[in-house]
Amino acid sequence: MIRSAIRSALIRFVPSRMPSRRAPIRRRPVPRRLAAPALAALMLGATPAGPAAAQDSRQNEPGKFDFYVLSLSWSPSYCDAIGERAQQQPECQDRAHAFVVQGLWPQYEQGFPEFCQVPAPRLDRAIVSSMLDLMPAPNLIFRGWDRHGTCSGVSARAYFDTVRKARAVVKIPVEYIDLKSTLTVAPGEIEDAFIRTNPGMTRGAVAVSCDEQRVREVRVCLSKDLKFRDCAEVDSRACRREQVVMPPVRIRQSSADASAKSR
Repeated sequence: MIRSAIRSALIRFVPSRMPSRRAPIRRRPVPRRLAAPALAALMLGATPAGPAAAQDSRQNEPGKFDFYVLSLSWSPSYCDAIGERAQQQPECQDRAHAFVVQGLWPQYEQGFPEFCQVPAPRLDRAIVSSMLDLMPAPNLIFRGWDRHGTCSGVSARAYFDTVRKARAVVKIPVEYIDLKSTLTVAPGEIEDAFIRTNPGMTRGAVAVSCDEQRVREVRVCLSKDLKFRDCAEVDSRACRREQVVMPPVRIRQSSADASAKSR
């Protein structure tokens, strides 16, 4: 009876439900296939020719795209834009490069695919070495394969063979091969020079991109069999400034000259 009385007294003073510590809110993990492309996209400086939000029903299916964009970056502008960091970039040392291949990008008529295989198939370093004459920074080659090459639907070797063939199709106007001094020019003049130099290229197949003052890239649209073709969305995103600057190309110093200057 004493035990029963004590139990009854406790029940009156102890609440029927003790307050519990609030469980921490757990965020739903982002699927790896989505997280990796998003992170890599933030790390990349170049942006494909179209808004990423414009989705295609074939979105990110390897080999399922409409045409290519060959992006030719004006290397001196890139080196100027990154300032002191240029000294650590292989393509910026002595500014020995003019137009370099920024990438060969599979495109849809609206939008573009990217990161079609995550993780991307391993890229053989022999392929990287073989491409340095066109894409003079290993990171540019690795990133190009991860973001764009995996969407081509072919092997890495076949993709970079296509990059080389695409670059061979597009002839650089002679006035931009070895630019000795800073040039101020209208974007349309650059496009006209490419059109004159490349029979079959139309105004709708080439677009200049720029930053606030410099030429950044010339983008050329090519069919899957590497013929010039118009691309309305790419053209609509072309540089609209009246004039832009093209910094000059410098001749690479020989090791002997560099050594002499350092004495």
